[in-house]
Amino acid sequence: MTVTQILAAPATGTVEGRRRVLRRALWTAQILIAAFLLVASAMPKFAGQADAVETFTRIGWGQWFRYVTGAVEAAGAIGLVVPRLAGLAATALIGLLAGAVLTHLLVLEPAWALFPAALAVVCAVIGWDRRAETRDLLRSVAALARR
Repeated sequence: MTVTQILAAPATGTVEGRRRVLRRALWTAQILIAAFLLVASAMPKFAGQADAVETFTRIGWGQWFRYVTGAVEAAGAIGLVVPRLAGLAATALIGLLAGAVLTHLLVLEPAWALFPAALAVVCAVIGWDRRAETRDLLRSVAALARR
């Protein structure tokens, strides 16, 4: 069964009901991804955990890149749980996750590329669902810049 079929199923009776179910599912995904990014991914990079240091040594860009990656992950995690920033954060995280996929495929362990790829797909769904909020946010920022 595809996502479209699930959303089109009359399980909740109305379009509004299906929309509410989708939003709850996406909020759950956002919270889980944010927790993973902050606790399991960014914090070990900031703390200098041996695995993180070794991984970034293998990548070959230096340890400064470990801190930058951790900062982007932490910012994305925070953005995912702030309603107004969630769509923009999810969209930005797609770029980070695409880089992780490529790094795993080309430098590290190719089998591990599936996890960031799956996270990127979920972030794409979140970004798509929150596109109206993201558009409003970008319009607000543009209006401020014109002042």
